Amino acid sequence: MTSIRPAGDADMAAVADLWHEGWHDGHAGHVPDGLTAARTLAAFHERTPPRVADTAVAVADDGSLLGFVMVVGDEVEQVFVAPAARGTGLAPELLAEAERRVAAGGHSSAWLAVVVGNARARRFYERQGWSDAGDLPYEVTAGGETFVSPCRRYVKRVG
Repeated sequence: MTSIRPAGDADMAAVADLWHEGWHDGHAGHVPDGLTAARTLAAFHERTPPRVADTAVAVADDGSLLGFVMVVGDEVEQVFVAPAARGTGLAPELLAEAERRVAAGGHSSAWLAVVVGNARARRFYERQGWSDAGDLPYEVTAGGETFVSPCRRYVKRVG
């Protein structure tokens, strides 16, 4: 059994670990090399604690983290599922939670960025009713440098 709930401070170390693992799984080879090098485990542990209010987590009965989403305004910033939970139906549940959060914030549509080369994620979002709205050169600052990742902007009406 899995439950989805708002994150708490105690969840954020596990969120950082999963975010690091999932980010590298989906982005390595598809973003600038310098960005990949800057996305260390320590960097994720620095970035994650201030994001607790933006985060919802999916946890197993034993309390282990199975996935999370982060939402800011109308943007679904992060959606990650632990490898062991992939294919279980959890990802659509987490994405639906993100969509609810966007709608609850008063927005009629949501958007997210997907790295061009992450075909698995792009197929997933399209199956969930999201539409590819075109190129999005996504600027990211990491390790004191700014990088531009080739992304696609996906959108969906949520409210």
